[in-house]
Amino acid sequence: MALKLWAGRFSKEVDSKVNDFNSSISFDSRMYREDIEGSIAHATMLGEQGILSDGDAMQIIAGLKQILADIEAGTLAIDPQAEDIHTFVEGELTARIGDAGKRLHTGRSRNDQVALDLRLYLKKQVDLLYGETKALCEVVAKQADAYADTVMPGYTHLQRAQPITFGHHLLAWGEMLLRDLGRLQDCKKRMDCSPLGCGALAGTTYPLNRERTADLLGLAAVARNSLDGVSDRDYALELCSALSILMMHLSRFSEEIILWCSWEFKFIELDDAYSTGSSIMPQKKNPDVAELVRGKAGRVYGDLMGLLTAMKGLPLAYNKDMQEDKEAVFDAVDTAHLCLTTFAPMLATMKVLPQNMRKAAAGGFINATDCADYLVSKGLPFRDAYKATGSLVARCIELGTTLEALPLEEYRAVCDRFDSDVYDFISLDTCVSQRKVLGGPAPENVKAQAQAMLERLKEGTAL
Repeated sequence: MALKLWAGRFSKEVDSKVNDFNSSISFDSRMYREDIEGSIAHATMLGEQGILSDGDAMQIIAGLKQILADIEAGTLAIDPQAEDIHTFVEGELTARIGDAGKRLHTGRSRNDQVALDLRLYLKKQVDLLYGETKALCEVVAKQADAYADTVMPGYTHLQRAQPITFGHHLLAWGEMLLRDLGRLQDCKKRMDCSPLGCGALAGTTYPLNRERTADLLGLAAVARNSLDGVSDRDYALELCSALSILMMHLSRFSEEIILWCSWEFKFIELDDAYSTGSSIMPQKKNPDVAELVRGKAGRVYGDLMGLLTAMKGLPLAYNKDMQEDKEAVFDAVDTAHLCLTTFAPMLATMKVLPQNMRKAAAGGFINATDCADYLVSKGLPFRDAYKATGSLVARCIELGTTLEALPLEEYRAVCDRFDSDVYDFISLDTCVSQRKVLGGPAPENVKAQAQAMLERLKEGTAL
């Protein structure tokens, strides 16, 4: 029978089904390193404070280090029958070094222990997620630079609206990813706090040095209130929230990739390594990676909502409901890792089809606003210019032509301020190149913005 840290109060064994229901080892075992690191810091501090003898402290630390080495070498398997990772580590330590191992838990509760483990684990995961998001943002910026002058239609309501460039469009996603990086940075600041020493809820009478354990673990602060220290899961909620927004961005980006891959658009073609086929239709090349990313966004939303719901009615301090925090946040983290590390190479290897983008931009009268602006430059009020251009579009539709091909006499029939220079004014290249306003799609802007984005990423100044 596996060790239970709370067994002294009870006169009979817990039902086996309750054991299974209560156990968290199946998912919290991934925190074995953080649990051991936290215990080493705790034992170090206990020895320094004279709460443990130097001999016991040294024996505990050496035993914990060996357990960690054995787990990572694969010579020690984590017992799936243990209640949780904390019980397993302490039980293994005691089996190896005897009574000294039983002294490790002095001045500590599983409540502050698990809160510490989760913070340490998630802090490392935030760093990994930051690096993966940064790598994706770099791909976006480099692709934007490469296609800074590739004209395409910009859309509103999924209707062709105004001419932009593919590089400019990609940079919009880059800006969203930069904000995601900022949220991850911000989330980590509030995660970087030690609850160790808060005990079950009321601290302890032992003269612990909480700042010392925080320092040993590389944490920037200690929880200022022992009740809050063991019952706070804001950092897990905040990470799930940041990842939900990130996944929303990836989902929207995926939707565009899926559209762009379709024969109706055919703006890009995904590399074979990031596409799949059909079991019955030999001509198919499906954007399954993008579709899965789009689908997995809902999964991360569910993790956030599940954790919010688990926490919403809990009184202070710790409640067993809070064991539900780990599976939710672990799943959100795992899903985001998987999506980010797949999305970046998919985007880096896609084939862009500029000629199809240009062809789409040539239709749909996306230079109509520029035609109206031409009349404004000739002194006509914008509303009058807008109405005149609308009449010209209607005439083009009637004749089956475009504004670029409409004869000058048709222009003059609507407004006598039109002259032959209108054709240069409304050409797609002019429409794009003259949009030099800060944040606009002029190729020189896009290149500068892409380089600035890469520089910010290099410097780590996401926001």
